[in-house]
Amino acid sequence: MVSDFIVHVDESDFEYEVLQYSTRIPVIVDFWAEWCIPCRVLSPMLEQLALEGEGSFRLAKVNVDESAGLARHYKVRNIPMVKAFVDGHVVAEISGVLAEDGLRDFIRRLVPSPEDLMFAKGRNLLLLGDYGDAEDAFREFLAVHQDHAAANLGLVRTLLFQGKGTEPGLLLRHFPASSAYSTAQLLRPLADAYQNENLNPAEADSPLEAAFRNGIRLAKNGNILAGMDGFLDILRLDKTYRKGQVKEIFVGWLTLIGEEHPEARQYRQELSTVLF
Repeated sequence: MVSDFIVHVDESDFEYEVLQYSTRIPVIVDFWAEWCIPCRVLSPMLEQLALEGEGSFRLAKVNVDESAGLARHYKVRNIPMVKAFVDGHVVAEISGVLAEDGLRDFIRRLVPSPEDLMFAKGRNLLLLGDYGDAEDAFREFLAVHQDHAAANLGLVRTLLFQGKGTEPGLLLRHFPASSAYSTAQLLRPLADAYQNENLNPAEADSPLEAAFRNGIRLAKNGNILAGMDGFLDILRLDKTYRKGQVKEIFVGWLTLIGEEHPEARQYRQELSTVLF
């Protein structure tokens, strides 16, 4: 035993120390030999990362001269060879010596960092409708990864679900360039409406204007579907009311609730029917 996180294994205990153990945490197996010069570079780096990981993964060292059967079974033809096991199966491997950054990236993909777990927490809490705690999780993640597009979008959504418009508007105006950019921009009309409802004094007493303000109020208070129903009624009477703003906000609500919402498809179909 080198440490609590590093073990030497052979054919007699590989089943328990690697395959069974990998059902709890990832196990990274270092196939090496005394005569292998590159192993003398890679193995110390792996050991240092295992110590830094403090139990987030296990490093198992296999001497191929002493465990030739394991080397044959796992098709180890050149060393150093590193194979990662999760749930008893090889899920990734590298051959030869990587630079330390590359090795860290290899391990990071197997072992989520606390920040990665915080992002996953925010995303799942958002799906569960726990918007306050989801907001906290996204903020904690973004404190480390400021320009992470998916986390920024997640934070915007949590704020909009809580009826807030000012901060989402600011975040959307400075949204990082990414594949999520176009989706994020669909939320801008919604954030703008939540900030001041864009009231039209000239039509303050009209039924359509009253329906518009009521729809925004309902959605800001958490009843988004009621707001969407009200906006569909507006569009049935006037497709171009407020120069298309009603449609843009409705699309923003569709984007906000997401395709995973059980009624999203129905509302999308209704919008298409009303407009076309």
